[in-house]
Amino acid sequence: LGSPVEGRMLCADAVACTGIENIDEAITLLEQNNWDLVAAINGVIPQENGILQSEYGGETLQGPAYGPTSHSAAGSSTPSSSSAFRHVVPSRQIVERQPRMLDFRVEYRDRNVDVVLEDSSTVGDIKRILENELQIPASKMLLKGWKTGDVDDSTVLKTLHLPKNNSLYVLTPDLPLPSSSHSGALQESLNQNFMLLVTHREVQREYNLNFSGSSTIQEVKRNVYDLTSIPVRHQLWEGWPPSATDDSMTLAVSGLTFPCHRLTVGRRSSPVQTREQSEEQCTDVHMVSDSDGDDFEDATEFGVDDGEMFGVASSALRKSPMMPENAENEGDALLQFTAEFSSRYGDCHPVYFIGSLEAAFQEAFYGKARDRKLLAIYLHHDESVLTNVFCSQMLCAESIVSYLSQNFITWAWDMTKEANRARFLTMCTRHFGSVVAQTIRTQKTDQFPLFLIIMGKRSSNEVLNVIQGNTTVDELMMRLMAAMEIFSAQQQEDIKDEDEREARENVKREQDEAYRISLEADRAKREAQEREMAEQFRLEQIRKEQEEEREAIRLSLEQSLPPEPKEESTESVSKLRIRTPSGEFFERRFLASSKLQVVFDFVASKGYPWEEYKLLGTFPRRDVTQLDPNKSLLEVKLYPQETLFLEAKE
Repeated sequence: LGSPVEGRMLCADAVACTGIENIDEAITLLEQNNWDLVAAINGVIPQENGILQSEYGGETLQGPAYGPTSHSAAGSSTPSSSSAFRHVVPSRQIVERQPRMLDFRVEYRDRNVDVVLEDSSTVGDIKRILENELQIPASKMLLKGWKTGDVDDSTVLKTLHLPKNNSLYVLTPDLPLPSSSHSGALQESLNQNFMLLVTHREVQREYNLNFSGSSTIQEVKRNVYDLTSIPVRHQLWEGWPPSATDDSMTLAVSGLTFPCHRLTVGRRSSPVQTREQSEEQCTDVHMVSDSDGDDFEDATEFGVDDGEMFGVASSALRKSPMMPENAENEGDALLQFTAEFSSRYGDCHPVYFIGSLEAAFQEAFYGKARDRKLLAIYLHHDESVLTNVFCSQMLCAESIVSYLSQNFITWAWDMTKEANRARFLTMCTRHFGSVVAQTIRTQKTDQFPLFLIIMGKRSSNEVLNVIQGNTTVDELMMRLMAAMEIFSAQQQEDIKDEDEREARENVKREQDEAYRISLEADRAKREAQEREMAEQFRLEQIRKEQEEEREAIRLSLEQSLPPEPKEESTESVSKLRIRTPSGEFFERRFLASSKLQVVFDFVASKGYPWEEYKLLGTFPRRDVTQLDPNKSLLEVKLYPQETLFLEAKE
C-alpha cells in the first residue's frame, strides 16, 4: 500500500462494492487477496452478474458494476483515487474467482479431525471426508456446532457466512456405546430426555418442555421463542449452569440437572454483564502506543459524515439522551444507557455492567485472584464528532466486543450533560485521585469518547491507560492487549501470594483441627473415665444397699428363729449338720416337730437364702428346698439327725 489513506480508500471501496458491513471482514478479505481489490470483489460477487474492470491493473472481471458515479470516465488517463471500478464492455480476459478456503476442526469423542474445504463445498462434503477419517457412515452422523442453527447435507458453506476457522463436533446416537466409561456416560446422556421447567417471568406461566440430550441450547431458546414470542436475542435467562457458555452446546454436556431442571426467561431491555458471561483469558502481547489527535483521519475522507456512514442521519441517532440527567440510581441510568446504545449501534456491543462504579470495582477487583479482571470505563459524549465512528467501527467490532467480554468488566457513563460530567469527576476523584480527575476534566469535547483501563491493586486502583476516540480497531486492540499483559503479570503474583496464603491458612486450619480433635479425644476419654467411675460408684452403692438389705433380712430371720432345744430336752430333737459351698460346717438342734421353714430360715440367717441356694440331702440324694416347708422335720425324714449340703442355684 502507498499510504494509510489509500488503505482506507481500498477498505471503503470494498465495503461499498461487496455490501460487507463489518470493517474487520473487509480488511481480512483484502489481506487474503494481497490487497488486490479486484480479486477481493471477484471472490464474493457471482460472475454471471456482469463485467468489472480495475483501473489499477486494467483487468476485466465478471460481476456487477459498482462505484460512485462521480468518478472519471473509462477513457480518463489518470485513474481516480476514490474508486476502483468503471463500466466496461465484456472482454475475453476473465479472471476466475479465487475460492475461499475454510478450516474446520471436528471433534468426535477423543479424536480431533482437521478438514480444509472451499466455501463452495457443502455440509455433505464434510461428512464424506469424516466418513473416511472416522470410519463412521455419513448417514449416522449428526454434525453440530453451527453458529447459524441447523443445516442439512445440501447446505453450501458459502451461504452460512462462516469465518475462516471453525469448530464442530460429531454425535452418533444410533451407534453402539464405546468401551470407555467416559464416552459411555456421554453417549448415555445424549440419549436421555431432559425435562426443562421454563417459567415465563412477565406472565408467570410455566412450560414443561422435553428435550433429548443431543439437543442444543440454541434449539431450546428457539422453541421458547415459539411459545413466548420473545426473540432469542432479547431473551434474558436465569438458571443455566455456569458451564453452559455456548448456545451450540448440547444439553448432555451443559451441566443441567437430570432429569428435571428449572429455568426462568424474560424479555431483556439491555444485556447485563455477569461473571458467568465472561472467562478469563491472558495474552502475551505488550505494546503501548499513545494516540495523537493529529494522526486521526476524520471519517469525512470516506465521502460520508460520521452520522451517515451506516445510512443513518446524525439527527436520528440522537433522538434521546444516552443517560438521564441527575439520575438518582446509577443502575437505572446505565440501563437506559445500554438500551439507547443498542438502539443506535445494534446489539453487537460491549456488555455493560449494570450498577454503581463501586459495584463494578467489587466485581472486577475483589474476588479471588484467578477471577479478577480489568475494569474498562467508557466515557461517552454525544457532542464529539468522533463518537459515532468510535462506537460503530471500534467499540462494536466483534473482535473488540469478544476481547472485552473475556477479559474486562465494562462500565459506561455519559459525559454529555454537565451534571453527569460533574458527578463522574467526583467519583473519579474519590476512587482515582485528583490527578486523574484533572486529566479527564481538561479533555476537550472533540477528544471524547475516552476509554479508561483500570487495574485494581492491593492498596489503590491504578489507571493503566486513557484511550482517546481518535484511534483505530488495531490500535485499540493493541492497547487493550498491552494492558492485559501488565494485568496478567500482576495477577500471577497475586495468585502466587493468594496460594501461599491459602497454603499457610490450610496448614493452620489443619493444625487447629488436629488440636481440636486431640482436645475432643481427651475430653471424650475424661468423660468415659468419669462415666466409668460413676458407674462403679453406682454399682458399689447398689451392692452395699443389697448387702445391707440382706444383712437386715438375716438379722431379722436370726431373731425370729425359735430357741435351740437343749440336748437333755424331753422332746424329740433332730440334729442337723450343714456343709457350706466353702467347705465349712455348722450344726444346730431343732425340735422334730418344727417345720422345715425353720431350717430354711436358719440357713438364710447364716447368709444362704433359699432363693439363691438349694439344700441337698445325701442318702437318698434329694433337693430338700423342693419339699413342702410347712411339713415337720419328722415328716420329711430329717430325724433324728441328717447331714445336708448347700449348693448355689444356677
